[in-house]
Amino acid sequence: MVVLGGFAAQYHQNKEISNPMTHLYLIRHGEAVTNVKPIIPGMIGDIGLTELGRKQAERLRDRLIRTREIIPDVLIASTMPRARETAEIIQPAFGLPIIFDDEVQEMRMGDADGMTTNEAWEKFGHPDFDTYPLRPIAPNGDSWGTFSLRVGQSLTRITEEHAGKTIVIVCHGGVIDTAFIHFFRMPSMVLPPTDFHTRNTSITHWEYVNRRRRGLWRLNVYNDTEHLHGIEAKEAVRWEDPPPANLRSSES
Repeated sequence: MVVLGGFAAQYHQNKEISNPMTHLYLIRHGEAVTNVKPIIPGMIGDIGLTELGRKQAERLRDRLIRTREIIPDVLIASTMPRARETAEIIQPAFGLPIIFDDEVQEMRMGDADGMTTNEAWEKFGHPDFDTYPLRPIAPNGDSWGTFSLRVGQSLTRITEEHAGKTIVIVCHGGVIDTAFIHFFRMPSMVLPPTDFHTRNTSITHWEYVNRRRRGLWRLNVYNDTEHLHGIEAKEAVRWEDPPPANLRSSES
């Protein structure tokens, strides 16, 4: 768990949020089948959580029921199966209907969706977002630039629509990581020289505050997985990792 004790991002929204007490909690889904199998995880390839992933979500639900540390006004979830399933498991902790939102989906995989990673890289080449941030993963898929822009716009929309409220979004590691780029006002079209390790069912907490006579987003907590003590998880398979050496010649 990383608790930051309040780090203010140099960011303010186009519309000022009049109520400074806006809280945004970003929760990553539990371990997905595509976290342990080399399958491109779009809406086709995503078949939901593993048994461990469901256990992680149940642990989070039980923690939230016990501690009442998050009392949201609105519960939003990505429409992707792994996030949807996680949201449905933790929903009893909040007693709210789930609002499903396509715009907080993970990066969209286009024609690579559902392929094995080897099949996808052999057919489409391995994505090199550092060099080609505007090149899609595959036809009809996201590039780094379109994904980052979508996430930023969705976070702005959601926090403006629910200003002054406590918001929970059950989403994806890529969305949570990209929130840093958005709130820190980093260029959305350039992949930052950083690497995050946002864990399954972790909690990340942003708070909108008035500081220096303007509104700022303050990061209070990142990657809180206190509820997972005693649960071991294997190292995740990351679809974006470089392909085997025999496939690298297909990159372009």
